[in-house]
Amino acid sequence: MSSKNVTTDVVSVDEQAFEKHEDARVDEDGFEVVDETPAFQATVQMEVQAKVDANHPDGMVDTSDERIYGATLEQEERIRAREAELERISAQAELGTQDGREKRTRDIAAKRSAERRAEFQKRAASVNPMADPERCDPRAELTQEQLAAVNKQSMRLAEKLDGWSRAAIGRRLGEAVVGGKDLMSAVVGVFEELQTAPGQVVPIGKLEDVNRKEVSIEGQIEVLWDSDSPVIAQVGLIADDSGKTKVTIWEKSNAPWIEEGEQVRIHGAARNWYEGRVSLAVTGWSTLHFPERGRWWE
Repeated sequence: MSSKNVTTDVVSVDEQAFEKHEDARVDEDGFEVVDETPAFQATVQMEVQAKVDANHPDGMVDTSDERIYGATLEQEERIRAREAELERISAQAELGTQDGREKRTRDIAAKRSAERRAEFQKRAASVNPMADPERCDPRAELTQEQLAAVNKQSMRLAEKLDGWSRAAIGRRLGEAVVGGKDLMSAVVGVFEELQTAPGQVVPIGKLEDVNRKEVSIEGQIEVLWDSDSPVIAQVGLIADDSGKTKVTIWEKSNAPWIEEGEQVRIHGAARNWYEGRVSLAVTGWSTLHFPERGRWWE
């Protein structure tokens, strides 16, 4: 009894070529017999057309959820992005059919914001009755004579206070008068309050009355001293019509160099105390402006 075992091996094209090369036939003179059968190859035009057909989106076959057959990564990303964009446009168009939806959303958001602001102002009214949102303008409670005087003083203060309108100053004066102060006391109090308010250039003589860490001032550099400390770039005195104070410019602030007699405005100067007196320091958070620097016409 005999049996035959048949084994079939899959051989690659390269291996077949290698085997054919090893088994090459030779003639009787020992020369290799060359197979002159012509080999057919694709033309350049055929290869180009094949690449176009393989890479065209309409001719691609999605073989999985991760990759697109026949597409490079760049082409695949472009196709995915386009599909996502079409889905977004479709969804937006569907939502757009809901007439007035965006406007209703804005109205609801504005209403809730107003409600939160009114609630905050009501809590503030427990400390300051003038902050009650339901309270009308305090000037409405003034007599005709008081209102005329308040309007006159608000016009005068508006000329001295930059950034404050007549209406804002008049309301503050009205609140003070309705609260029981006489007009002159109200004018002095409101002027000092607004003069040292955040964002205002504070007179140097009023620095001791300010209750915040950073201030803005403007004045003239009277004198500069040599510093023995390597961490201090410059130190000197700055003065205006209300007073003078020491100012220290730290090396790490990278502030521009100042000179004696120069007018300078400093925003965000740090307020400190030196030997019982208030002083200022220019830090990395400070900015310096020179109103008279670069005035070529003078």
